[in-house]
Amino acid sequence: MDKTAKLARAALESDDSFRKGLEETLNSLGLTMQEFARKAGVSPSTLYKIANEDRSPSLDVLRRIVSAVREAEGLRAGNFIALIVTRQILDEVVERSIQIGDDTVRVREYPAMTVEDAIVAAIRAERDGALAVVCAPIVSPTIEKILNIPIATIIPKNSVTEAIKLAARKSRA
Repeated sequence: MDKTAKLARAALESDDSFRKGLEETLNSLGLTMQEFARKAGVSPSTLYKIANEDRSPSLDVLRRIVSAVREAEGLRAGNFIALIVTRQILDEVVERSIQIGDDTVRVREYPAMTVEDAIVAAIRAERDGALAVVCAPIVSPTIEKILNIPIATIIPKNSVTEAIKLAARKSRA
């Protein structure tokens, strides 16, 4: 489990768990509280109060902290949907981006020939910062158990494009 997921899980458990998780995260990243506060766009005094006193972070501050941890780990969130299918299916996909409201979401291809390839590709896509994953029904139940991002399953009667649009809508929820 990456540092971001651990920190988010700790925040959901309790303030004390979050404080301990934040301290461990800063130590493992080799950052001082001052350096991390600057990266997160949070005042050092706010971060100090969260880390050393009984102060809960606001949702905005929590988002900034998690985002800064992701960036420090090299996991910048991308604006793309991962499409995990065989090369034959990828050759049929015409659209390389999807318009959802005012946003354009790119489609990044992850070819896979086996179930194992698909699982590895899904993990790689999440690490690359995918907003969601689109994959075949044979692997989607397994991938859903592993990833922390939305999964959309390609249903043969629907097009791959419709599955990508569904993934994009799920990622915005």
